[in-house]
Amino acid sequence: MEEKKEALLIEELLEKLTLEEKVGMIHGAGLFRTEGVERLGIPPLFMSDGPMGVRAEFADNEWRSVGTTDDFVSYMPCNSAIASTWNPEMAALAGEVLGAEARGRGKDVILAPGINIKRSPLCGRNFEYMSEDPRLIEELVVPMIKGIQKNDVAACVKHFAANSQETERLWVDTIVDERTLEEIYFPGFKAAVEKGGVFSIMGAYNLLNGEHCCTSKSLLNKVLREDWNFDGTVISDWGGVHDTKLAAESALDIEMDVTYNFDKHNMAQPLIEKIKAGEISEACVDEKVRNILRMMLRLHMIGEKKEHRSAGAYNTEMHRRNLLNAARESVILLKNEQELLPLDEKKVKKIAVIGQNAAAIHSNGGGSAEIKALYEISPLMGIKKLLGGNAKVYYAPGYVIPGKENKSEINWQADSTKHLEEEKNQATEPQTQNAAKKEQDYKEEAIRLAKECDTVIFVGGLNHDYDLEGQDRADMKLPYGQDELLEALLEVNPNMITVIYAGSPVKMPWVNKAKAIVWSYYAGMEGGTAIAEVLFGRVNPSGKLAETMIQESSQCPAHFIGSYAKKDKVEYKEGVMVGYRYYDTQNTPVNFCFGHGLSYTQFAYSKLDVKREENGCKATFYLKNSGEREGSEVVQLYVKPKDSAQGRPMHELKAFTKVFLKPGEEKKIEIMLDSRDFTYYDMKGHEFVVEPCEYEIQIGASSRDIRLSESILIG
Repeated sequence: MEEKKEALLIEELLEKLTLEEKVGMIHGAGLFRTEGVERLGIPPLFMSDGPMGVRAEFADNEWRSVGTTDDFVSYMPCNSAIASTWNPEMAALAGEVLGAEARGRGKDVILAPGINIKRSPLCGRNFEYMSEDPRLIEELVVPMIKGIQKNDVAACVKHFAANSQETERLWVDTIVDERTLEEIYFPGFKAAVEKGGVFSIMGAYNLLNGEHCCTSKSLLNKVLREDWNFDGTVISDWGGVHDTKLAAESALDIEMDVTYNFDKHNMAQPLIEKIKAGEISEACVDEKVRNILRMMLRLHMIGEKKEHRSAGAYNTEMHRRNLLNAARESVILLKNEQELLPLDEKKVKKIAVIGQNAAAIHSNGGGSAEIKALYEISPLMGIKKLLGGNAKVYYAPGYVIPGKENKSEINWQADSTKHLEEEKNQATEPQTQNAAKKEQDYKEEAIRLAKECDTVIFVGGLNHDYDLEGQDRADMKLPYGQDELLEALLEVNPNMITVIYAGSPVKMPWVNKAKAIVWSYYAGMEGGTAIAEVLFGRVNPSGKLAETMIQESSQCPAHFIGSYAKKDKVEYKEGVMVGYRYYDTQNTPVNFCFGHGLSYTQFAYSKLDVKREENGCKATFYLKNSGEREGSEVVQLYVKPKDSAQGRPMHELKAFTKVFLKPGEEKKIEIMLDSRDFTYYDMKGHEFVVEPCEYEIQIGASSRDIRLSESILIG
């Protein structure tokens, strides 16, 4: 009944709108807004980046921050960090914070979350994305969307689809076969639509199989609208539309751009002219307006419920507490030989903290993920806060980060959609005599401190010179000479704790020498607090890798089977063999495998029993905390087809659950699998089918730490 009333209201409004008013609703009238129709009570749509918090306010018609003090917000852990929690409840809480803060800032659409597959470790925007695995993305994106949208704000899941590089991002043609799309690159978006009920989706910059994603009929009209029955709003990425007729006749609803000539956008005055000339039907515009009005009704922007729309809130104590908990669960203990960790805060008296990332601020960089954070706790501050005055903490930057010369007055985003004339160089500084001396002085100071202090913590990694929109990394090497510094410090103090703070995997030539390694993605405003709490044992780490830490980029199948970072065309010839699917199948030596993450306690797995059910099977087993500390374990279930004739990976993640246990506590765990969990995509029949064969159900702590297994015949 309510749907009928809403449909009638939409048609009534549509009948009253002029062509010019309708067109004003389907393109940007400001950098982050559309035009409303005041006489009919239709408000503009106000949008904002992004995945790590609501972005600063910009002037309506130029890329200039308005510079007020009311747009500081809570700085969220990046999507890679959220994925590292392997906790759907934590993803929901993060979504609730983001949605509430967006609504509190007066936004209608928040351009998040980002769920593109991490095809290569070199993609500049990997820190904005979740994982290399579609099932993990599915299970986290749905609660995150629901958390956002409970605040009467539309999540805008992005970037649809197969957007895995920043090099020539607006013009590169991405060639992907149907099976690979259906098994790897579509599932997260499909779950966002069918399970998450997402209100909006953002098209990607790239072309997919010859069509620009933002105006692709095969992608938007066929897959999204027809196959998945999506009736929400499709929004272009800023500057992702290049043709008026294609845009009008595709299922795109709103064109946004980085330029200020709003009337000249493809779906602005040029569209009006083509409609009046009879080249394009006005019915195309009507359908777009229907989708926008439907979303406005869902957000209580119009209609009978608009008086009850959520007001939202930002910078609340509850938000900070929730983000701290998310940061705590995102920290990953990669290595802990001789149980060097946790450190004993009562015994540590003289501690050296070395590395620029110990004191760095990351919230204000990265591209459209940048925000004005209310505050950001660095690891150095987190350590000092935790230890207080009973320990002396000495800090040395250790390495030099060269200053960037900014010779252009043009904002990076205003210039971000032009053709790439030449490869952008990574941040470098000429090795002048003064620069070399500064580097040597920093290194000597760090080594001196490492010799003098009883405890040494190195905090290095990447920053937003490298984890950056619009630019891919050239390689996985740690910048600024960190590898050489790390080797020297480990020679001086073999028990040094190494903390890597970054948004993407890095080479670790020192991995065998370092006894204790902690990994953190950009973990938000309380990231430094969480790292300190893990280092000193106030928090037992429970994060797990949502991507494989390979040794070097040449191992990545996207680079040597397919192609990557090309300017004209990239071919995904590796197919479904992405991430651990390839590495585990080929037994590739890696630094740390998918799903890996240690704890300060131990977990014992036992008594696996797998039984057939009507549409799948049920796996039952027991998990016990056999150590002396309470902690959480992420139990992972992989399905391995035996003797498959379909070129399938060795195994695939199909389910997981995060289990908290006190010392000595044991729990019975049940995981249900349905027929979908045994399927592959058949390109001849254009459908998912079950291959009749024997399947091994694997229960493990990571993709390469399988603790229990049992075979079952399916099909």
